[in-house]
Amino acid sequence: MNIYQNILQAKKKGKKLLAVLIDPEKIDLENIPSFFEKVHQSIATYIFVGGSTDKDNQIEIVVSKIKKVTHLPVLLFPGDVSQITNTADGILFLSLLSGRNPEYLIEQQIKAAPILKNTNLEILPTGYILVDGGKETATQKVSNTKPIPQENKDLIINTSLAGEFSGKKLIYLEAGSGATKVVSQKIIREVSESISIPIIVGGGIRSKQQLVNAFKAGADLVVIGTVFENDENFFNQLKK
Repeated sequence: MNIYQNILQAKKKGKKLLAVLIDPEKIDLENIPSFFEKVHQSIATYIFVGGSTDKDNQIEIVVSKIKKVTHLPVLLFPGDVSQITNTADGILFLSLLSGRNPEYLIEQQIKAAPILKNTNLEILPTGYILVDGGKETATQKVSNTKPIPQENKDLIINTSLAGEFSGKKLIYLEAGSGATKVVSQKIIREVSESISIPIIVGGGIRSKQQLVNAFKAGADLVVIGTVFENDENFFNQLKK
C-alpha cells in the first residue's frame, strides 16, 4: 500500500478523498465495530487517528481494534511522539508551520525519528497550518501557538509555499476541532492555486454543503470528525 501515491493519483484524476478523524480519548472501544458499519456505508476513504492529547495511552489499543474491523488505510495524526504505534499503516509527520514553538516545529519530530525508523509506517511529511476557526482549540493550548487569522491570506499562502519548498508532501489547513467557522473557500482556492502538493482541509465541517464547498475550492482531502455518528442527517448525506 502506498498511501501518498494513492493521494497523488486521486489529485491527478480529480477524485476527492474523505478522512474520518477518531480521537482516542473520545471514542468508546465498545462502539468501534458499530461505528465502522456507518463509516463503510459512507464515502470515507481514510481513517485518521489521533488528538492533541492521549492521557490514557489509548492509541495502540484503538488502532488495533480499528484495524480488525476496516479495510481502509489508517493514518496516525499524532499530537506528540507518544502517539506513535506500528499497528497503523502510516503517519502524518506533522510540523506546526503556523506557530513558532520549536517543540512542535522540529523537537517532537527529532524525538519521533528513531522510533519511526524502526516501524513499517509510511511517513507523510505534512505542513500543519492552524487557521483561526473562531474558537480556541486544544492544539492551540497544547502547542502554545496562535492560529493565523483568515484575513491574513498572504501569510497562509506563503506559509503553505514555504512548507512545499522545504519538502513537505502535504499541506494541512486546520480550523480546529469544534471550529465555529471553517477554512474559507477563498483561502483554500488561493492556496490550491499557489502550491502543487495535495491539500488537506479540516475543522468544523458538519454538513455535506461545507464538504462540497471545500472540495470545489481545491481541497484534495477533507477531514471530518465523528460528528456524523450522532447526526443522522449528515450521515445520510455522506452515504455512498
